[in-house]
Amino acid sequence: MKTRFFLTAAALAVLMPAAAQETYENAKIATEDLNGTARYVGMGGAGDALGADISTISTNPAGIGLFRHSKVDVSAGMVSQQNASDYSEGDATNLSFDQAGFVWVARKGDSSFFNFAFNYHKSRNFDYILSADDRLNEASQNKLTYIKLFNDMLYPVSSDGYVDDEHPYHSCNQLDDIYFRNLLYASGEDNAYYYPAEKYLFDRAHKGYIGEYDFNFSGNINDRVYLGVTMGIHDVHYRHASDYTETLMNNPENITSLNVYDERKITGTGIDVKVGAIFRPIEYSPFLLGLSIHTPTWYDLNTRNYTEVSDGSYTAYANESYDYKVYTPWKFGLSAGYTIGQTVAIGAAFEYADYGSMSTRVNTGTHYDYYWGDAYTSSEKDKEMNRHTERTLKGVSTLKVGVEVKPIKEMALRAGYNLSTALYNKDGFKDGTLQSNGSYYASATDFTNWKNTNRFTCGVGFNLDRFNLDLAYQYSTSEGDFYPFMSYSDKEFYDYDNKAGAVKVENKRHQLLFTLGYTF
Repeated sequence: MKTRFFLTAAALAVLMPAAAQETYENAKIATEDLNGTARYVGMGGAGDALGADISTISTNPAGIGLFRHSKVDVSAGMVSQQNASDYSEGDATNLSFDQAGFVWVARKGDSSFFNFAFNYHKSRNFDYILSADDRLNEASQNKLTYIKLFNDMLYPVSSDGYVDDEHPYHSCNQLDDIYFRNLLYASGEDNAYYYPAEKYLFDRAHKGYIGEYDFNFSGNINDRVYLGVTMGIHDVHYRHASDYTETLMNNPENITSLNVYDERKITGTGIDVKVGAIFRPIEYSPFLLGLSIHTPTWYDLNTRNYTEVSDGSYTAYANESYDYKVYTPWKFGLSAGYTIGQTVAIGAAFEYADYGSMSTRVNTGTHYDYYWGDAYTSSEKDKEMNRHTERTLKGVSTLKVGVEVKPIKEMALRAGYNLSTALYNKDGFKDGTLQSNGSYYASATDFTNWKNTNRFTCGVGFNLDRFNLDLAYQYSTSEGDFYPFMSYSDKEFYDYDNKAGAVKVENKRHQLLFTLGYTF
């Protein structure tokens, strides 16, 4: 048996022509943080209709049309996770370069302007350490593989790297394949067994970011109508490294524990288009209304992993690398702004996106245009995974409110609140039995159903001639239910109960952000 466990799952290193990613991994890429200039963050991101802040380039592009003078801004800061457990693969506190951009204003009349802007900002900061532990009461990760085997759901690849021709679709992920080849079999299917576990310990460090590069054209008409369009390029750099250890109960080999180390990287790019409008309903009134529409972000991504299972003496591993596509949902925004003289600005905004409609796509081949020398990758929807996404994710509403007060001309005080509703259905789970390449290529079974995210912000700003210095603080908090693997019950199976209860986890994060700006 231990000789078999020493064998490696080398067949999984063979590239398959079609691949797709899984719902929970895709959700990490599709969502965004509150980030940008210190003024924008300090007001909770509520400046979409007020405009004249370069961060509105990625929310309501028409906000750039309210600039009257050219300007450049650069922002950086620090992000720190509260109550983070020590884990060698991650750090609780990290420095962050968050934003850099400029607006160029070309006057076209006494009250009409044409503006061009470019801005980089970190739309997603992945730095986060997740830790969880709980009792398993004879459930285990490899017991799930065992149940799949006896329910005819497990079709591992053959030794030459191909799936059984009679079962072109299968529920065998990379962990299943390791367990199947090296743990479950004694001398044929009838003698297969699993290792029950007493408890588990889990640590994962998420690292990386999504950088967004936005190019904007905007302007205003007689100070009544402001229009803008932004084209965005998204640059994805994500990595996680995790250790999952099950303390085992009595088993034929007297193995005390199994450890799964999983490392995954996701890189790639995406593009989107955002259009926006801001209206002044009453001439000379300081009241503004805004509307914005964001297309999906069309991502072309690559993911690769290295995964190993070890009992302390012997190790089996799997690794894969493949390309796939993800299309995020459409996003719609409404906003309002009101100013009182030169001393008070009040903003509010609402955004909605249906993440259940997010589309995972399978690459089906590469086509060459020999005349132009270009290559094109064709794809089709992963219907099974998309149905799972529709069941698991839901529409997210984001509410943003903020205020800025200037007690004196040279200083501004800011405060804001930002709420994003839960992305996950409370009964959602990572389904390892899907007939989808996204499930097959999965190398981890855990998932977390995160709830609402609350963000509380404040800030202060100083104007010194043509320079502005701004500081913002953001506290964000979210709670979730962590599961090490999906629950599975089959009353026809003699030992059908393989359930792990939810463990409460949290993500509480502090951000300090500093912006230096110059107006010219």
